[in-house]
Amino acid sequence: MTTAGVPVGSGEHGSPPEPGPLGRGPLRAGDRVLLLDAKGRRYLVTLTPGEEFHTHAGPVAHDQILGRDEGILVRSARGSRYTVVRPTLSDVVLKMPRGAQVIYPKDLGPLLILADVFPGARVLESGLGSGALSMALLRAGAEITGYEIREDFAARARANVAGFLGQGALERYHVEVRDVYEGVATTGLDRVVLDLPEPWRVIGPAEAALRPGGILVAYLPTILQVSTLRDRLARSGFGLAETVEVLQRSWHVEGQSVRPDHRMVAHTGFLTSARLLGDAASGVMAADPGEPDGSPEHDGGPG
Repeated sequence: MTTAGVPVGSGEHGSPPEPGPLGRGPLRAGDRVLLLDAKGRRYLVTLTPGEEFHTHAGPVAHDQILGRDEGILVRSARGSRYTVVRPTLSDVVLKMPRGAQVIYPKDLGPLLILADVFPGARVLESGLGSGALSMALLRAGAEITGYEIREDFAARARANVAGFLGQGALERYHVEVRDVYEGVATTGLDRVVLDLPEPWRVIGPAEAALRPGGILVAYLPTILQVSTLRDRLARSGFGLAETVEVLQRSWHVEGQSVRPDHRMVAHTGFLTSARLLGDAASGVMAADPGEPDGSPEHDGGPG
């Protein structure tokens, strides 16, 4: 049997075998590995005994890789070299099968920090898409209740989560096909994370579902959506609202040639977070213009 190499960014067909322990130990059947060639091209492959990875450069037998540690160098039948490592979450997010646009890796890390996700956190996630954010939340130890209005997206998210994190992760991933705009059935949540076009419609239900001090984070592509959300947050029990945008610029470093790359990953989306403080606390914070704003010129320096 043979398998074709799949470059990062395209789909991989079929359900992969159950992966081995993530991030450690020799590579085994069912593990996903990333093969990098001399030109930096990346191929995501699921290891299966007896199968081969194929490109124009010739086949690479999976048996060359099985049982060995990651970081090894293998050769195709035509002599092309490939470095073999386990894929990171970022690699999988950019490559995995998807029906909806994913939240990009550059935004996933800051989102986890803004939401302050911790092991055992009870999180409502709505707008599952292809499961990229779900993977990040689960890897951080969260217990997720996921609302997704489209059954095909819900199934895709579950499949992608299981394919990368293993079937055991589904014990902490409870997906329901339902519309979050119609209400939230769960209470005592620690966090609400939204990837929806109109998250302001969830502010009321989120106030009832979150515990005091709980955090809401929303991911939005346009600043007009952010403006509407912030206006609604200002008239709610939420406070400490902030909005950030993450820009990613890599650098070219080769000998004495050291400069920013000509291209960068610029706008993908805005991250808005807020904490449930109760009507009194949030109202004071939103309506008291006489207090210092916390910027350096108000920190006790010369006036």
